[in-house]
Amino acid sequence: MFSTLTSLLGKCQLPLSKMLGGSTVILLLFFPSLLRAACPDLSSYYPGAEPDWLAVEQRINLFLPQCLDNSEYFALQGAAQLNSGKLAAALESLERALLLDPANGAASVDYAEAMHQQGELFTAIEINRQLLQRRDIPAQLQTALQQRQQRWLASTRQNELYLDLLAGYDDNLNGAPDQDQLTLTLAGQPIDLALSEELLAVSGPYLNMRFGGRHRRVEADREHQFSGELRGRGSEDSGSDLLQLSSEYTFTKPSRNKNWQMSTSLNHLVFGDNALFTGSSMSFRFQPGKSDTCRPHYNAALQHQRFHQQNRLDAREARVGVGINCLLGRPNKRTAVDFRQYMGIEIAGLRNTALDSSRLGGDRTGWQVSMNWQLLQSDRSWSAQVNHTATNDENPYSILLDNGAERRLGRSYLLLQYRQNIGFLWDDTSFVVNLYHQQQKSNIELFRTTDSSLELGIRLEF
Repeated sequence: MFSTLTSLLGKCQLPLSKMLGGSTVILLLFFPSLLRAACPDLSSYYPGAEPDWLAVEQRINLFLPQCLDNSEYFALQGAAQLNSGKLAAALESLERALLLDPANGAASVDYAEAMHQQGELFTAIEINRQLLQRRDIPAQLQTALQQRQQRWLASTRQNELYLDLLAGYDDNLNGAPDQDQLTLTLAGQPIDLALSEELLAVSGPYLNMRFGGRHRRVEADREHQFSGELRGRGSEDSGSDLLQLSSEYTFTKPSRNKNWQMSTSLNHLVFGDNALFTGSSMSFRFQPGKSDTCRPHYNAALQHQRFHQQNRLDAREARVGVGINCLLGRPNKRTAVDFRQYMGIEIAGLRNTALDSSRLGGDRTGWQVSMNWQLLQSDRSWSAQVNHTATNDENPYSILLDNGAERRLGRSYLLLQYRQNIGFLWDDTSFVVNLYHQQQKSNIELFRTTDSSLELGIRLEF
């Protein structure tokens, strides 16, 4: 009689408590195997060609009390959660399915994908490798797993090249001060001095070109990235032409709970016909926590600044900051929304130490706040950067300016960018719009500047 009852319960899809009524507790105390038998046949709950995974999860949730020791149940629940964008819940369900039955192939297939989405690339690769060694994998699934393995292995080596060709207009190509005259203080009396034409703001159209590349190599417990960029800007005012070369190497040691990063970089700037500036820097960054939404970070950087035309401006600058980066939105398979949205903010303290004791103003201290926002879709993106930096000189700048007051600077800029894939020439071609505005305020007139530019063009990616 008992075997007949358990057989019937195993085939039935109604919850056990409804079938047995008030005697449920008594029966389970004497016959605990009934709990296992109560989990229904799940074959009818697997989705079809156009699956509604959210509905699948809602329907099988009713059977959770009866299926606590059923690996197939948690594998199906994990698949539904994974395909509904519930990554954390999916990981928990799939891990439970594999604890109940380590040989559950369906759970292993989805668990590898979940680990990949979690950022555990090499764990996903290893699980997928073990699946490929099994002899019970159907031929069609074997092919899909092989393609997935090749795709994941390829992502451990990435090479990118890009070329930007842009045309724009700038109302202050040479970074001149806002005013056409300067107030000097001689013997305590103000005297107005007209600036020569070469020191006045020059506006006009320009052409901007950037050519750069990046190589990224990912290993099981570390990541290496090399990048470089050459940028040139030309206009009718040759004295304002720019040539900039930059390179950077970044070493990252990531994990699920934290990661730290070390970078070294070199920047060289030519303005007009003369080498203007070379900066070499080293920075460290630490990011604790494992939140899927917002994660804080702490960083420190040290830069050596060399000014080729005016050696007494040479300096060493230290920077220490704290910030937070947030993922505000992600692709949603259920609603077919395909976007990612990021936002970050950082606050830092600055200390600029003069390497030459004769530098006007001496050492400087200050602070900086920066914010960024980015919205990514499959064929377009929007981004915004806002930055404000304030510094104060520790010594009087010049007795000829503002009666020898210590200089105070406040520099703010806004950069907006829009990119749209247009498939011109080849698939990876984008239309680009950049809008830039900068304003620098100071108690000394000579350092008050405003600069705005708008540029349009294309980016080619190889």
